[in-house]
Amino acid sequence: MPDLDLAKAMDVARLAAVAASVASLVHFRRGVRVERKPDRTPVTQADRDSEAAVLTIVREAFPDHGFLGEETGAHGAGAATRWIVDPLDGTKGFARGGGFWGALVALEHRGTVVAGAMALPALGETYWAARGLGAWLRAGDLPPARLRVSAIADWADATLSFGEPHVLFRPPMLERLAGLALSAQAARCYGDLAGCALVLQGKAEAWVEAGVQIWDLAPLQILVEEAGGTFTDLDGKPTH
Repeated sequence: MPDLDLAKAMDVARLAAVAASVASLVHFRRGVRVERKPDRTPVTQADRDSEAAVLTIVREAFPDHGFLGEETGAHGAGAATRWIVDPLDGTKGFARGGGFWGALVALEHRGTVVAGAMALPALGETYWAARGLGAWLRAGDLPPARLRVSAIADWADATLSFGEPHVLFRPPMLERLAGLALSAQAARCYGDLAGCALVLQGKAEAWVEAGVQIWDLAPLQILVEEAGGTFTDLDGKPTH
């Protein structure tokens, strides 16, 4: 990919996720008022401030790139390279003082996500990856560690991580997922990006999510694949 500096893109994605974490933690510690968008999904000032922080980092590094953010929509439509951002995935949990929320930042180049990052600020975790450069985690003050998915191959020994149950636990998904959950050794339902983090850290062998938008998933494909895993849609097609 000679026309794109992937190492720089990966670092910018990481810095953007960190900047969003700083912005959101300010509100997390003092509390925020939850509003409702026209689609009835929740939003807070932390979401808006976090997206502004990401946009500032991205614009300074790549002023010509497009941008698609959950809160501010599309900027620079038609660009071959664009950033896809959910500044605060898990707003409901965030507003109630939970720990499973954070920023999702991805760089899509000609239809393929090639770099990305995510953060779980309340847990002190930042994840980042780029095509061919591996997937990495910094937890607290520890040095970065390369991520590898679990080596467990027998489903009877596996842990299944679920996403949003209000979407997944309905027909026709319910019967299929119940079969998977009951045949695995364990099932977990952390939700949002924390559900995927279990797979990235090798603490779960599979994660299933549905009823989401592109910004809810965009960086997760590159993170999972660079950690040695497989990321597909519900029909088995590799895609973000």
